Amino acid sequence: MKTRPCSVAGIFYPEEPSHLEQLLEKFFKGKEQRISACGVVAPHAGYVYSGETAATAFSAIDAGFAGTFVVIGPSHRGFLTCASAIPWETPLGIVDTDTEFVDALDIEVDEISHIEEHSIETQIPFVKYRFPRSRIAPIMMGDQDIEAAVALGEKIIDAKRATKRDIRIVASSDFSHYVPDAFARENDGYAIAALRTLDVQEFYRRIGERGVSSCGYGPIAAACTACRSFGATEARLLSYATSGDATGKYANVVGYAALAIV
Repeated sequence: MKTRPCSVAGIFYPEEPSHLEQLLEKFFKGKEQRISACGVVAPHAGYVYSGETAATAFSAIDAGFAGTFVVIGPSHRGFLTCASAIPWETPLGIVDTDTEFVDALDIEVDEISHIEEHSIETQIPFVKYRFPRSRIAPIMMGDQDIEAAVALGEKIIDAKRATKRDIRIVASSDFSHYVPDAFARENDGYAIAALRTLDVQEFYRRIGERGVSSCGYGPIAAACTACRSFGATEARLLSYATSGDATGKYANVVGYAALAIV
């Protein structure tokens, strides 16, 4: 396997390059945040539902960034935490992987486990479109308990120190799944509020208290842990939406948040 092929192009996002480029152009239009985020939280649903929110998150990073994106996505199929060390395909072209940084992470590389996982793949076209000179370090997270999340954050810290790379972290996560819209907004907001001070312990406590079905809470905590070490002090909510905003159906929605870790 020389590259990681697209597995959800034509399903989660357009497979035809010009269509995808036009859609991303539309998403990014007018969304410059004028902040310089160390990391972001971005959703990974179909672009028709969450593309606007994801573009808002990526807009918190300067478009001239040409370093390495550490993209952390949850495993939806029960695979263990693993990295990828090969280039990733997108309809807009190949995105190279920073193999030196991946090596420095000291995480098992398992390309097979990444093949059908969408949580990272859906982020890569945003990277390719807005940051064409950047590279990626993809990490799929299996165990998402708080100890594993903090440990992953520390591995990222150590890899940055060892390689001296300029990095930004993308935590790929949706929030509440298949609940009434009002329920999603209230409980997601309650959990997200704990991240204002990057308090991952309180974030986990609130998720447990309210039963918030966020699929990428581990990647979020890992990103906050690493970014706090790099000088960040808060995760700022930039926008929030639910699938109901796209469908007009509010009985069972999925929640999407764009956060900038600054």
